[in-house]
Amino acid sequence: MTRQLVLVVGAGGQLGESMTARLSGSHETVSRTRDEMDLTVPESVRTTINSVCPDVIINCAAYTNVDAAEQDPLTALAVNAWGVRTLAVAAREVDATLVHYSTDFVFDGETDAPYVETADPNPRGTYAASKLVGEWFAAEAPRHYVLRVESLFGGPRGKSSIDRIIDGIAAGVEVRAFSDRTVSPSYVDDVVTATIGLLSQGAPFGLYHCVNSGWTTWSQLAREVAQRLGRPDAAIAEVPLASAALHPPRPRFAALSNSKLTAAGVPMPAWQDALARYIAERDRDGNA
Repeated sequence: MTRQLVLVVGAGGQLGESMTARLSGSHETVSRTRDEMDLTVPESVRTTINSVCPDVIINCAAYTNVDAAEQDPLTALAVNAWGVRTLAVAAREVDATLVHYSTDFVFDGETDAPYVETADPNPRGTYAASKLVGEWFAAEAPRHYVLRVESLFGGPRGKSSIDRIIDGIAAGVEVRAFSDRTVSPSYVDDVVTATIGLLSQGAPFGLYHCVNSGWTTWSQLAREVAQRLGRPDAAIAEVPLASAALHPPRPRFAALSNSKLTAAGVPMPAWQDALARYIAERDRDGNA
């Protein structure tokens, strides 16, 4: 992508920090954390965007607490839906491309094959519904990419479910992992690379699944971690999703197909490859 002025929204989060770090070397990059630009305050959003006048707006901000959203639906909707609408309107006004990230939670998980972009959403719960509405609003920007990610890991924060599994196995403690919840993990570094790829290649605008290739249950992923750490006998307790009695319910089979992204010229590495690279990165940083 030719050198452009990029505004990264939600720059203090897991994806936002990585996006800012990668783009700052090749583009004029302006980053805004939640404290610097609150998505729930339209005046703050529009003032910032009108003053920066970016070529590209990358929205990494999100309300992601699935359980808390049930008790605080107004905040979840304010960030994940209404705030995205404000970004889309502002993007149209300054003629910017909008990039927005969504989630596998827009699906109910009642299937046995990876979801494609044309599959009908069926969100279960406030968080999931707020993210789906956000997708609709993002699509109102004339030039937009909506990228669904899931089970995001990597970046400088190290607080994902995969980090919990790695830390537990490395410490020699029992790790509990769902035996029947299937996901397509998304490595932050690969999501950033794919985002830049779509923008630089001028790929068709629209909705894409942006996950690492393949899919796995959480217990299978834990065993892959154990192998990578040289601890094949790690204590991994395989538990059924139903035993957690989560409300709202999580999608049981949430694998996403990234074939559309591949067809656009942006292939994604396998999740096993991404996991190996992340474990090596943690080791270099002294975290494994």
